[in-house]
Amino acid sequence: MQMKEKRGQIYFQQDNASSHNNNLAKQWFSHQNIPLFYHPANSPDINPMELVWHKFKRGIWGLSPLPNTVEQLQAAILKAWDKLDIQDIDKYVKGMPKRVLAVLAAKGGHTRY
Repeated sequence: MQMKEKRGQIYFQQDNASSHNNNLAKQWFSHQNIPLFYHPANSPDINPMELVWHKFKRGIWGLSPLPNTVEQLQAAILKAWDKLDIQDIDKYVKGMPKRVLAVLAAKGGHTRY
């Protein structure tokens, strides 16, 4: 099932790093009819993907021994990705309203998140 069919209107969220915010990237998203969700630079506390990356990286760094070839790394990445729990990801997304309110209350400053 396509994500848009399951969840309705979706927006792509990325930070405002120059590599993400250049004209070529903007044109690509526009041509693909993918609306962008504004996200201030350096604000990982309002990006649920940062929580997913943290869990994902822990799955790889927790391996013993660590991968030391491209093939081992590819296998480790696929295994760590498969272990991500969709319920955890949904939990991170559902927690975003609280995080955004905390960022607003902190006037863009640090939050407990």
